[in-house]
Amino acid sequence: MAVQSKEAVIPPWGLAVAGATGAVLANALVYPLDIVKTRLQVQVKRKPTDIPSTTNDRHYASTSDAISQIIKDEGLSGLYSGMAGSLLGVASTNFAYFYWYSVVRTLYLSYQKIPGSPSTAIELSLGAVAGAVAQLFTIPIAVVTTRQQTQPKNDKKGLIDTGREVVNSEDGWTGLWRGMKASLVLVVNPAITYGAYQRLREVLFPGKMSLKPQEAFLLGAMSKALATIVTQPLIVAKVGLQSRPPPARQGKPFKSFVEVMRYIIDSEGALGLFKGIGPQILKGLIVQGLLMMTKERMELLFVLLFAYARRIRKEKLQQLADLAAKKAKPLADSVAEKAK
Repeated sequence: MAVQSKEAVIPPWGLAVAGATGAVLANALVYPLDIVKTRLQVQVKRKPTDIPSTTNDRHYASTSDAISQIIKDEGLSGLYSGMAGSLLGVASTNFAYFYWYSVVRTLYLSYQKIPGSPSTAIELSLGAVAGAVAQLFTIPIAVVTTRQQTQPKNDKKGLIDTGREVVNSEDGWTGLWRGMKASLVLVVNPAITYGAYQRLREVLFPGKMSLKPQEAFLLGAMSKALATIVTQPLIVAKVGLQSRPPPARQGKPFKSFVEVMRYIIDSEGALGLFKGIGPQILKGLIVQGLLMMTKERMELLFVLLFAYARRIRKEKLQQLADLAAKKAKPLADSVAEKAK
């Protein structure tokens, strides 16, 4: 199998670097969509009798409206608010995810009695385990980044200051892990994504060691779209937990993602759980497609680098052996002469 072959050649850290590199490049290209989808997800839908408001005192009617209003209010830089923290979070999360995914998958395959491809259920389970471990270490960055993205234009703070704001809230240090339960449940998103990716790859491109860029992009986009549609309500709830509470709650934070979902349903109806799904899917399609395309190229580069390193090492070892044999020959001849 293609993935097994790569995992046998590339160590976990190599796969992690490949995945993190692809994720950072992809997310940097589409970061404005991340800002837009976050702000759409935290705003409360206006009612005829209400004065519309969001954490930014703006109501966005659509993705294009959000982009135009953000540029009007905050300038072009407003579309990149919190980008440094977000990319740091993307890099750390994806490095941790791909590292642990490679580790747990390799362990599973090594203990498998009957050689063969893992089933879809196993792929999802392995992805969920890797995602859970990754979330434990990286969720504080996600909390701070979400706060940055939803800060009012007159109250913008840097990554460190926003982190202090979270710590100084009523939750204290535990505030950095707000939404942990939702995040742990949401490990099914990358689990579905990469489980579907592996399964689609085996079905559409069986036995192929490395995919062409367009093939990897297609598989990544298809798998991410499926995962996003399934998990969108939880994504919206997690963003609501990690951002500042809506003005209508008068600063009272949500205690759980279930409470967020109830509030959204009471305020906007069940469809409110799918708000922001347009830019969420668009971002996911582009990011996942670019991520997997870049990851495949990086993995191929690592395969070539490790093969080259092994060849150089083999040549050097052979040279050392020849040199040692050459130096030992006179000594051996001398001993042989004395023995006569």
